Amino acid sequence: MREISEKLERDMEMRGFSENTKDLYRRTIDQYVGHLTRPLEQTDESDIIGYLEYLRHTRKLANTSVNVYLAAIWFLYEVVCDRQLNRRQVPFMKRPRKLPEVLSRSEVAAIIDATGNTKHKAMFMLAYSAGLRVSEIARLKVTDLDSEAMRIFIRSGKGGKDRYTLLSKTCLDMLRRYWKGFRPEHPEGYLFLGVRSLDHITSDAIENAFYKALAASGVRKDVSIHSLRHSFATHLLENGAGLADIKELLGHASLSSTTVYLHLANITDRVVSPLDLPYVEAGA
Repeated sequence: MREISEKLERDMEMRGFSENTKDLYRRTIDQYVGHLTRPLEQTDESDIIGYLEYLRHTRKLANTSVNVYLAAIWFLYEVVCDRQLNRRQVPFMKRPRKLPEVLSRSEVAAIIDATGNTKHKAMFMLAYSAGLRVSEIARLKVTDLDSEAMRIFIRSGKGGKDRYTLLSKTCLDMLRRYWKGFRPEHPEGYLFLGVRSLDHITSDAIENAFYKALAASGVRKDVSIHSLRHSFATHLLENGAGLADIKELLGHASLSSTTVYLHLANITDRVVSPLDLPYVEAGA
């Protein structure tokens, strides 16, 4: 197994996987191999099917989560072990087209106001005002903030893609309050540091802070900190921003990923039902 682990690391590094993806594949593959009842080299499609059934029926994982495991397992067999199994026997599961939950502006304000921690307020404001992913907030550096051009540089976002996004004036004011209060110092310039670590804050720590604020806010929607990113895009669209601009701000690889916000935006305030239009008789 040591040889496989070493080759896994080389193969992921050669393909430029992000640290998050590397960690995910390591954990997923370790769990799969630990579940096997026979040596890896003796396994086949039936072992994969049995494990996926275990994930679905015993661990009750959703189809999207099962697909994450399957992607890592295929990488293990086809890339790391150089074995070609029959993919048609183990297809990816169909994902339900479920729209993400979006917060209203008042709900966003309630969550931000529910925390008295300036550091947490600043992180939540970044997620909402700039549409940042939680991992992007965690790795943000002081030098990424451009207060003159009022934009934020996101380095190596999802897919290794760099981009710029908005720097809100309100968020900048909160960031300055946070800076004066915490004075974070890190050799690599990370903006948000961990409490028990010398490195930047972790995504888990940010998510835990969000759930505490959510519980204190009185908002009863089933949301996560990623919902602030969805709300950012939806509210931009409602305010008249174009899909192409929102795509660039979010760092989407394809416009099709951004079109989901067409289904989330509230357009009822600028669209009139045909029943409420003046009636004109035929031939008038």
